[in-house]
Amino acid sequence: MDERDPTYNKWTKDALIRRIQYLEANLRDGGHKSEPAQGSTTATSADGDAANPPKKKKVPGKIDPSKYATRLVAFKLAYLGKRYGGFEYAAHANQPTIEEELWKAFVKTCLIFPEKPDEVNWDSIEYSKCGRTDRGVSAFGQVIAVRVRSNRPLPKEEQPAEASQGDENIEVAAEPGVEADEVEEKREFDDFTDEIQYCRLLNRILPPDIRMLAWCPTTPEDFSARHDCCERQYRYFFTQPAFAPIPQSLENPANTSQKLKAGWLDIEAMRKAAKKFEGLHDFRNFSKIDPSKINVKFQRRIFESDIVEVKDAGAALPFLDSEEYRPAGLDLQEKLPKVYYFHVRGTAFLWHQIRCMAAIVFSVGQRLEDPSIVDKLLDFEAEPRRPNYQLADDVPLVLWDCKFPRPEKPENALKWVYVGEDNPLNQHGSHGLMSSMWEYWRERKLDELLAGQLLNVISSQADISLRKDSKAPLHVPATVKAFEGGNKERLAGRYQPVLQKPRGGSAEEVFDREARRKGYANAAEWREVLLKKKQEAGADDLEEGTE
Repeated sequence: MDERDPTYNKWTKDALIRRIQYLEANLRDGGHKSEPAQGSTTATSADGDAANPPKKKKVPGKIDPSKYATRLVAFKLAYLGKRYGGFEYAAHANQPTIEEELWKAFVKTCLIFPEKPDEVNWDSIEYSKCGRTDRGVSAFGQVIAVRVRSNRPLPKEEQPAEASQGDENIEVAAEPGVEADEVEEKREFDDFTDEIQYCRLLNRILPPDIRMLAWCPTTPEDFSARHDCCERQYRYFFTQPAFAPIPQSLENPANTSQKLKAGWLDIEAMRKAAKKFEGLHDFRNFSKIDPSKINVKFQRRIFESDIVEVKDAGAALPFLDSEEYRPAGLDLQEKLPKVYYFHVRGTAFLWHQIRCMAAIVFSVGQRLEDPSIVDKLLDFEAEPRRPNYQLADDVPLVLWDCKFPRPEKPENALKWVYVGEDNPLNQHGSHGLMSSMWEYWRERKLDELLAGQLLNVISSQADISLRKDSKAPLHVPATVKAFEGGNKERLAGRYQPVLQKPRGGSAEEVFDREARRKGYANAAEWREVLLKKKQEAGADDLEEGTE
C-alpha cells in the first residue's frame, strides 16, 4: 500500500477511528506529528493538545514472531448475530462483522502477525470458514481454521556439514545427578497440555456475544473448514402464536382469505410441508441467485427437515387462555405461548435457502398455502422462475452445528476439546464461559420477564366492549396479517398466492445478463472460461453454508 495514498477499505473500524483522531490532532499541531505505525494504540486522542498532552499508554513488549512456531488450528465458535452485519468482513458495512471482531482478537493476542494489522486480510494465514451467515443470523457451531502462534519448539538448526575429525568423538557431559539418556531425550511436546490456551485467551478479548467454544489440538495440516465439512445444521426459531392475536369480537367477517385465526400457526401442516424438503432436490426456487456464482449447482441433499418443539421454553401469558384469543379447530391444551424451531440438516445450502424454505413453511402454517406448494416449487422445470415471495426474517435463524469429516477423507476428523474440559475453572470460574454467558442471558431474560408482565397487565386493563368513542369501528380492517419470522405481523392486504406472484428471471437469464456485463457473449462462454480456471486450481464449485 502506498503510504502517500492509503487505502482504508480493509481497515477495521477501530483502526479508522484512531486514524481520524491522529489526523485531527495533527491538524491542530500544524502537521508536525510523526505518523503512527499500523496497529499502534498510542495515537493522540482527539481531546489532546500541545499544552496538555494526553498521558502515554503503556505499550506492552512486542512478540518476535521468528521465535515461535505456528500451527493450523480449528476453532468452534458461537455468536449471536443480531447486532452484526453478517459473518464475512465487508469494507462498506454499516455494522461490525464477526470476521472483523475475530481479526482484532487474533491480532491483539499475538496469535497472528500480519504485516498490516489494521487491515482485515486472512489470505496469508491459511484461513478457512465453514459457513457464511448473513446479517442478523447467529451460529452456535461455526467452525474456522487459522494458522496461529504455537508453543511448539522450533526445529533445531542442522549441524554444519563440514565438522572437524576431533568433534566426531566428543561426548556431551551430563550434569551432576542427571542421566545421559535424559540429556539426549527431552520430553516430547504435548499438543494439549503444553500449548497456548487459545480459547481462554480469545474469550478475554472478544465481545460477550462472540464466544470460542472449543479447539482441536490434532487439526490436520491440510484441513479446510469449508471443504472437509460433511453436514450443516440450521434451526429457525418461532413462537406459537407467531404474533399477538386479536379478540374474536373484533375480527372482520369480510376477511375471508385468512383461513386460520391471525397470529396462530397450524404446526401439523408446517411439519407436513417441511418433510417434503427431505432428499435430493433442485432448490433454485428456494434461494436467491447470485449472478457472480455462475457455476453454482442448485441441487442440495437434505437429510432431515422437521418442526420441533422446544420444551419448557415458553413464558405463560394468561390472556391467551381466553376463548376470545384462541383459534377454532386447533387443539391447544397446554399453556401458551410455545417455542418451536424449523430444523434442517443437509450437506450444503444456497444463498438465503433456509430463509426461503422457512417463508414457505410459514405461509403453509397460516393456511394461506397448501403443503403441496413445496412440491410445485421444487419442480424447477414446471416453475423455472422463482416467485417474488418475502424472505423470512434473519434474526431467528441459527447455524446450529457443523459436522466433520467428509466420508472420502476420514483422516480429517476433528477431536474437539471444549472449554472446561481443559480446566473446569475456564467454564465455571469467576471469569469462565458459563459466568459470562449467564450474565448476558440474565439481562435479556429479565427484559423478557418484565415485557411479559407488562403485556399481561395491558391485556387485562381495558374493557374493549365499552367503545366509549362513538366513532370506534366495530371490526379491525379486512386485511391478511402475514407472518414472516419477525417480531410483528405484516399487513398484506388481500393475499396473493405464491404461484400468482410476479417472477424474477430464470437462473440462466440472470447469468446471461451478468456475462454480457463482463464482456462475454453469454453465460456459456463465461462459464467455460471460469471452469477451466477452477479445474486448473482444483477448486470446488460447491458453495457451502452460504446462509
